[in-house]
Amino acid sequence: MLTPLAAVGLTVVQIGAVVVHIRRDEGKIVPFNVVLALLGLFVAIGRFANWS
Repeated sequence: MLTPLAAVGLTVVQIGAVVVHIRRDEGKIVPFNVVLALLGLFVAIGRFANWS
């Protein structure tokens, strides 16, 4: 139960990091944050999909 919640938390943090990096004109690091957000989203969807 904690794994999908942690994945959602990671996704939210990475989305916030993207916003902060864009505001600070640190565009080089944004793709890394997007990849981490997508991986977290992938894990969250995969783990929540098994709840039936």
